[in-house]
Amino acid sequence: MGFRFPIRRPGLRRLVCRGLLALGLALAAELPCWAGSSLSAWRIGRDGSLELRTSPGIQLQAFFEEGRNGLGPRVWVDLPGPPTRTRVVPAGGAVREVRIGKPDYGTTRLVLEFQPGTRLDPRQLRLVGTARDRWRMELTGVPAGSLLSVGEGDMEAPTAIAMPRWSPRSFGSDYANSARSTSRQPLNPEGLPLVPRGRFRVVIDPGHGGPDPGAVGINGLRETDVVLDVGLQVAQLLQARGVTVSMTRTSEVDVDLPPRVNLANSLGANLFVSIHANALSMDRPDVNGVETFFFEGGSSRDLAVIIQDQLMAVSPGTPDRGARPGRFYVIRRTTMPSVLTEMGFVTGRIDAPRLADPSFRRRLAQAVASGILAYLNR
Repeated sequence: MGFRFPIRRPGLRRLVCRGLLALGLALAAELPCWAGSSLSAWRIGRDGSLELRTSPGIQLQAFFEEGRNGLGPRVWVDLPGPPTRTRVVPAGGAVREVRIGKPDYGTTRLVLEFQPGTRLDPRQLRLVGTARDRWRMELTGVPAGSLLSVGEGDMEAPTAIAMPRWSPRSFGSDYANSARSTSRQPLNPEGLPLVPRGRFRVVIDPGHGGPDPGAVGINGLRETDVVLDVGLQVAQLLQARGVTVSMTRTSEVDVDLPPRVNLANSLGANLFVSIHANALSMDRPDVNGVETFFFEGGSSRDLAVIIQDQLMAVSPGTPDRGARPGRFYVIRRTTMPSVLTEMGFVTGRIDAPRLADPSFRRRLAQAVASGILAYLNR
């Protein structure tokens, strides 16, 4: 997932399918349009987009084929589970028709066939997950205003936020289960600052993920495992205090930087906190420390200072590298107070053993959550 590669058949190309997962989003009710199929609803919008609502957490494949022999180009998406019936839906405008098919017993295929002469650039086509059950593709290249609104099913069906149940196996590999799994003990928000319930929305952004593990340090400690564990715990603690939380990922998936930013901006979040772990060279275990970055001064700087202070309070002995200006994409392009925190060095003699320790990661999560709540409570 996240890679484009050629298919042998001429003119056929698999499109990139990227997952952007919000925190524990799941269908509030089972509302399938077609029994057995994971496709619940679809819509082509006048704004030049294809939107899908599916069963949560599934894997999709999207394809493009150039037009030939008098036919227009085609875009299609394969989803698990067969439809109960196949059909053709007239579309109008640049899309000649939409077909719901069953290429094999276990697959639903949604095909968009465009009018002859329509030019699409497959390099610009991306099927992007905007939640565990929502997907969107911008039909780049289709002239503005040439699409008619058409679809089936209820795209507006509500979703409900529910924290996923995580176990050590959720993270795959067997490396030091103590270094990769969320602690099984329930999280207790007692002692954390209080804020008005239901007033605030926060986006938590565990860095890296999927094929990008981030930094890899001592004993194979991976940044992605550390920050996902801490991020999930931060989310649980904030939710326990009545904060609405969305996450850019809740599992080992590949999420580009722009979708992370777009999620926060589109939700109108009050805060954005990106969680990372640092690294240098394996030959420099003497380099350790905690630092928190902000792009511009004012509110983002205040948030960085508060979180940095809280992290240092639970990290005795490691250097305080301070709250510092930075130009990281995710804090530069978000429209709300935003910070990126580096909780220690996976290559550091002091930091790495701590980051591999579930009980220490629990303290880090409590520190980040405490800093966020203290800022919101000002």
